[in-house]
Amino acid sequence: MRQRGRTSVLDGQHTPCYPVRKEGWINMKLYIKQKVFSWVDRFTVFDETGADKYHVEGEFFSWGKKLYVTDLTGHETAFIQQKVFSMMPRFFVYIDGVERAEIVKRLTFFYEKYEIEGLDWTIEGDFWAHEYRITQNGREIVSISKEWFTWGDCYQLDIADSADETLALAVVLAIDAVHAQANAAAAST
Repeated sequence: MRQRGRTSVLDGQHTPCYPVRKEGWINMKLYIKQKVFSWVDRFTVFDETGADKYHVEGEFFSWGKKLYVTDLTGHETAFIQQKVFSMMPRFFVYIDGVERAEIVKRLTFFYEKYEIEGLDWTIEGDFWAHEYRITQNGREIVSISKEWFTWGDCYQLDIADSADETLALAVVLAIDAVHAQANAAAAST
């Protein structure tokens, strides 16, 4: 895997979409900033101080969508891959080379429903507004909300436990990929 370039919030390359960290915050917050005009999927993930935490990049020419999540040293921490021949959108999540989850969009008529197979996690909320949460036995793993009025799309992930950070980030990216693919398919018909 090649080393990816790094930009700083302070160098004017992009507008920050995160608030200033306040004392007393318990949960870890990550912010996903998507580039507006890009031929490939490219995201920068920031922590709550505005420092770069992860880089996410997709392949331009590939069978099925593929996303690589790397830390600042270029080490691949997660990989998301679309199952190409499937009736409904389906993505696999790998952490350090091991398959940990499978995200599946289920066929429903009135609302979107996603399942996370391989983990005891459930998803609930409004996917169209990018306001949803993932829980495990009633305990919140991560909540996701879209930051409005920013240049490009920016999402806030409020992660309850740092041990779930990489897996939660990868699952959220996979859900976003399934959602985007379903929207693109609906728009083309």
